Amino acid sequence: MRAVFRTDIGQIREHNEDSGGVFVNQSGQYLAVVADGMGGHRAGDVASSMAVAYLQAQWEEAPGLASPAEAEQWLKTQIEAANAQLFRHALSHPECQGMGTTIVGAICADAFVTIAHIGDSRCYLLNQSGIQQLTDDHSLVNELVKSGQISKEDAEHHPRKNVLLRALGTEPMVKLDVKTISIDEGDLLLLCSDGLSNKVTEADLLHTLTSGRTLEEKAEALIHLANERGGEDNISLAVIDFSAEREGG
Repeated sequence: MRAVFRTDIGQIREHNEDSGGVFVNQSGQYLAVVADGMGGHRAGDVASSMAVAYLQAQWEEAPGLASPAEAEQWLKTQIEAANAQLFRHALSHPECQGMGTTIVGAICADAFVTIAHIGDSRCYLLNQSGIQQLTDDHSLVNELVKSGQISKEDAEHHPRKNVLLRALGTEPMVKLDVKTISIDEGDLLLLCSDGLSNKVTEADLLHTLTSGRTLEEKAEALIHLANERGGEDNISLAVIDFSAEREGG
């Protein structure tokens, strides 16, 4: 298993409100996290970096998780605790009032991956069947698509595309979606903020992630593609490669 995390400010924004990383626990298991912050004056980067730092600290002290049930419970407990920490911080720091962040996290074990998310940062799986989105955006536009009020194509250019129905840190309690999938050798997992998914199609993801490049080059290529297409938002991604062999070079 190998992993890479990359983040980029993009072409328009004055600062990067995304945070993330790939962290290792006491048993060598990976936790990949991508968070896309939002809120008042520079409060978005406070929210995303606080959430990621909290999860990193907890994960690096965690023992190995032997089952999907343990992994699901760990993510639920720790993300809820991170939510409470963010909410308290916003109450006691007026400049951070209204801050919040999306979060997508994936615990990567040898035989399974457990994913939790809030908001519209996404997780994709690339395997022998192709590429599929594993998470369901908690956004107004996605609800309109699911209820049949607008088409998927309309959603791409909807004026309220950025309206989230759920975020971390904006309410005292939070509801997250958690799922576990089985993983096979050679599969790839991609976590990303909407700065990537709004600019890069699933066909682009498939083409880049199946190319002969190294993991680092694949990550850089995806960021380059999003910037080439406007780069209006910060762009962050983590890629986990479940191949047993190491890349050459």
